Amino acid sequence: MRIRVLRSARKTIMTGFWFYENQESGLGRYFIDSIMSDLRSLDVSGGIHQIAYGRYHRMVCKTFPFSVFYRFENSEVTVHAVLDDRRDPKLISEHLN
Repeated sequence: MRIRVLRSARKTIMTGFWFYENQESGLGRYFIDSIMSDLRSLDVSGGIHQIAYGRYHRMVCKTFPFSVFYRFENSEVTVHAVLDDRRDPKLISEHLN
């Protein structure tokens, strides 16, 4: 299965990277590694997650309090955002619209 990560998702991943890197040196790299592992798992599990916020599937990340919001169409996963679950749900909804 093809996994495509849009620029908008890469931007939100980097926001998370800098947040954790500012907390402790090296933690940002661990964040990226963890998120990439979660994204690779979509190769097998893409499309099985609950639909949230319209047509987006939501996969909760394993290590950090983030969720991956993606669409699954024609055997392709398109990741639109990787967002902090601690955000106001209204902000998450606005980001995805």
